[in-house]
Amino acid sequence: MGGTDPVIRGVAPLDRAGEEELSFLANPRYLAYFRDSRAGAVILTPEHEAEEGFSGARIVVSDVHLALAHILPVIYPESRPKAGIHPTAVIGEEVQLGENSSIGPYAVIGDRVRLGDDVVIGSHTVVGEGCELGDGVYLHSQVTLYPGVQIGPRSIVHSGARIGVDGFGYVFADGMHQKVPQVGGCIIGPDVEIGANTTIDRGSVGSTEVGENVKIDNLVHIGHNVEVGDRSIIVAQVGIAGSTVIGRGVTLGGQVGVSGHLEIGDRATVAAQGGVFGDLEGGVVYSGYPARPHRESLRAQANLFRLPGLVKRIRALEAALFGGETREE
Repeated sequence: MGGTDPVIRGVAPLDRAGEEELSFLANPRYLAYFRDSRAGAVILTPEHEAEEGFSGARIVVSDVHLALAHILPVIYPESRPKAGIHPTAVIGEEVQLGENSSIGPYAVIGDRVRLGDDVVIGSHTVVGEGCELGDGVYLHSQVTLYPGVQIGPRSIVHSGARIGVDGFGYVFADGMHQKVPQVGGCIIGPDVEIGANTTIDRGSVGSTEVGENVKIDNLVHIGHNVEVGDRSIIVAQVGIAGSTVIGRGVTLGGQVGVSGHLEIGDRATVAAQGGVFGDLEGGVVYSGYPARPHRESLRAQANLFRLPGLVKRIRALEAALFGGETREE
C-alpha cells in the first residue's frame, strides 16, 4: 500500500536503506527511523501501517520476522558449492557417498562414513570414522565430528564446532584423576542448526541426543548424556552439565548455566544468566541465580536493591539507641 512499485535489489536497516532496498519495522522504538527512511518499501504490521512520514511502499504482514524469513532467500539465494570431491580431500575406506555431495579442500572423511544426498563438507572439516550424515547436511569449514556421530537430514553445523567430544568423566583414585572411557554416542536430529565453536560431548555410556528442529547458538557446551527436546532454543554461551534432560520447546537465554542430572520441563524459559540448580516445571519463565519463577526473582532483586537503605536506617536506629555509637555484632 502507498508509494510506487519499486525495484528491490537488497535489504537494509531503516536508516541506511536506499530507494532500491527493502527495509522493515518490527519494533516501535524505530518509528523515528521509519518516518525518515528512504527505503523503496518497508515491511510492517497493521499496528504501524497508518504511521505518517514514510512516503514509500508499505507491505503489511502479520509477522515481520516470518515475512523476512521467506523474502531474504529470494533476494539473497544461497550459493552452495558444486558437487564433487576436491583433489586435496582425503577419503577413507568403505565410505558411502550420496548423490550431489560436495567435499571441500583438505577435508578428511574417515573409514565407513555414510553420507546422504546433497551433503556439503567444508574445507578442513574432519568427519570421523563411522559417522552418518543424512540428506542435505551442511558442515561448514573446520568442523570436527568425532567417530560415530549421527546427524539427521538438513542439519547445519557451523565452523569450529566439535561434535562427539569425550565427556568430562574422571574418577579420583591412587592420588590422581583417572579418565573414565567415554564409549557412548552422539545423535543430532533433523533440521538442527549448531553455532560456531559449540561443543557437544558424546555419552559416557548411552548417547547424548539433540532432538528435531533444535537451534543452538555459538559457544554453547552440552555435556555427556544430555537430552535436548525437539524445537528447543539454546542461546550463546550456555553450559549444560551431564545427564540433564531438556524438554521440548525449551528456551535457554544467553549464559544460562544448568547443573547436571536435572530435568527442565517442556516449554520452560530460563532468562539470560540464569543459574539452574534444581528441576524446573514446564511452561514457566524463570530468571535469576538460582533460577526461580521470573516474578519471584524480580521481587528478590528489588529487595536486594533496598538493602543499602535498610542498612542506613538500622545504623540510624542504633545511633539513637546507643548514644551516637553503633553496636558491633
